[in-house]
Amino acid sequence: MPDLKTAHIAAQTTLNPAIHGWEIYLNDQDSSPHTVKAFIGDMKLLASYLPPDRSIGSITTGDLNNFLKWMQEVRDVPCSPKTLARRITSIKAFFRWLHSAGVLLVDPAEKVVQKSVRSPLPEALTPTEVEAVYEIAEAYRRAEKPDTRYLVLLDLLLTTGIKKSECLSLSPNHVHLDADEGPILFVRYNNPRHRYKERKIPLSENWIAAYQEYLAQCNPTDRLFPWSQRRLEYLLEDLSNAAGLEKHLSFSMCRWTCAVTDWRSGMEQDKIRQKLGVSKVQWREVNQKLRRLVAQ
Repeated sequence: MPDLKTAHIAAQTTLNPAIHGWEIYLNDQDSSPHTVKAFIGDMKLLASYLPPDRSIGSITTGDLNNFLKWMQEVRDVPCSPKTLARRITSIKAFFRWLHSAGVLLVDPAEKVVQKSVRSPLPEALTPTEVEAVYEIAEAYRRAEKPDTRYLVLLDLLLTTGIKKSECLSLSPNHVHLDADEGPILFVRYNNPRHRYKERKIPLSENWIAAYQEYLAQCNPTDRLFPWSQRRLEYLLEDLSNAAGLEKHLSFSMCRWTCAVTDWRSGMEQDKIRQKLGVSKVQWREVNQKLRRLVAQ
């Protein structure tokens, strides 16, 4: 916890400078940029509601409840239950931070009632469905006119759990077949703010064999999959349709299937988090969804 007194944040400080200090703290904690943006946006909305000269030490639980009521009933902007729940989370996290650092003797957000919203559970493939789509991908690979794209794409997604955006950004030099620790996929980011998402993920022997055939067939240069996002989505849809699945296979479904498979295999939870490239803050929600998926 940083010394907020040294950072010139005290009970007499107004809201905006305190919010700026919290933003610095969140970034120092390697919080997801999306999380930081959402939290700071929520707090700036509170700052715009309260008088500009209001000190953080004078804010009461009643002020916060009035703000939430204004946001839902008076402000002429829709506020979904999920947005409301996140804004309450932002407020609670901000004032908890100030209270924990000793800036505030009393946490005014402690008694604000949290509105929990259970987001829809993502879909994942069952082991039987995984086997079915693999069989179709292998059939494409062994066809009279072999097409290894299906197997290379499918197995990469189900083995590594990478996101759609990460897959679209891959180039052949992200695949390290001669790495000291064994063949890996090195997921890299150009933006330094996203470096915490970089990771090395082991590749399967079956994928490597298919990948060698894929290189000979498609000869990718700058991009590992030199097709549009929509074309790759069609490849996944082809697999689910040919396998007779009621589900529509997608990048997201493959990612969740990979995570569920790793969970059931006994992989440590923090290793799953690191493999998925999610922050510790993001992992809270991901962890809850995984537990529910595994329990099904």
